[in-house]
Amino acid sequence: MKHILFTLKGCPADILDDEEKVTNALSEASRKCGSTLLGMTSHKFHPQGVTAVALLAESHISMHTWPEKGMAVCDVFTCGDHTTPQKGVESLYISMRATDMVSNEFTRPLE
Repeated sequence: MKHILFTLKGCPADILDDEEKVTNALSEASRKCGSTLLGMTSHKFHPQGVTAVALLAESHISMHTWPEKGMAVCDVFTCGDHTTPQKGVESLYISMRATDMVSNEFTRPLE
């Protein structure tokens, strides 16, 4: 089981504050990493920001945005040999038009 925690930086505020763009980005990341998307939930905050979670058969992908700071805090957590979570991370970096990223990857034991 791979768990990648990362912060996307330098993202345009209009993307970070658009609930539909955020959920579409999570859906695309799910496809890119080879996981099975079971459902999506999201919330648009006022005056700004979005939180979204993609529920996967293999675990989840999440994002919380701060448009005023140009950043999003995310994670991609998958299990199964058929998934490649790093491709989901790369997809989110591109979709959110980030200019920088800080990332940590963990292998979660099943024991």
